[in-house]
Amino acid sequence: MKKRVTLGLIQTKVSTDPEANLKKTVKKVEEAAKKGAQIICLQELFQTRYFPQDKKGKAGKFAVPVPGRITKIFSELARKRKIVIVIPLFEKGADKKFYNSAVVIDANGKRLKTYRKIHIPHDPLFYEKSYFRPGNTGYQVYETKYAKIGVLICYDQWYPEAARILALKGADIIFYPTAIGWIKRHEAFEGDWHNAWETVQRSHAIANGVHVAVVNRVGTEGRLQFWGASFVCDAFGNVLRRASTTNEETLIVNVDLGRNKRIRDEWGFLRNRRPDTYRPLLKK
Repeated sequence: MKKRVTLGLIQTKVSTDPEANLKKTVKKVEEAAKKGAQIICLQELFQTRYFPQDKKGKAGKFAVPVPGRITKIFSELARKRKIVIVIPLFEKGADKKFYNSAVVIDANGKRLKTYRKIHIPHDPLFYEKSYFRPGNTGYQVYETKYAKIGVLICYDQWYPEAARILALKGADIIFYPTAIGWIKRHEAFEGDWHNAWETVQRSHAIANGVHVAVVNRVGTEGRLQFWGASFVCDAFGNVLRRASTTNEETLIVNVDLGRNKRIRDEWGFLRNRRPDTYRPLLKK
């Protein structure tokens, strides 16, 4: 049985003015909705430059509360356009701690539970542990008007366990809002970072029989050249559409979630799991 839904992925360049970034993004969400998008996902930290490339900077002034003005704006837009919106933002929690988070707004404007990024990198120009606490919300699957979706954020994408948990909890689509690119004047001895990034996420789609939708920013910020290339792949890892590596772009992709069940049934990756043999995964 076919179950079609239209996704909208908004890939942009980010200026030093958070308010201008917000206004631009709201406009692009409106445009995506008019083109038929039913579930729209923004890129990681959509409102700010990627400040974690500074090892010990101060970014608290950019953090926003949840709920707050940003979630209110998108809640009203979701209700008006009858769309689901995934909003990745820099959150200042009620506990006064900072998180790299994603808020999901359902098509009736209702704010669903926040997801806080669980896997936090700390590498040259990606010094996120200097800014974000590890997420404490667990892995979330959201039953929205159009589909059951899961959200993971950027560095989460390298971990197969996270994708598998969302699939087992019933996600039809996993969204990965992202901020990743090449480092200027750095030669990667291991090979093509972009190829590895896309390959691992397509692998999650195949291994779990889910659609995967990835949103990445473009443009140059400091020493980082973000490579864009946002994409959507089906439940067997086939790329349905891929965005530019250099330009702002909104991908509008109609997907058939009915393929998920057929692929799962025919390949049996979930059905033939052996949880009784996985205890070593729990060892540190």
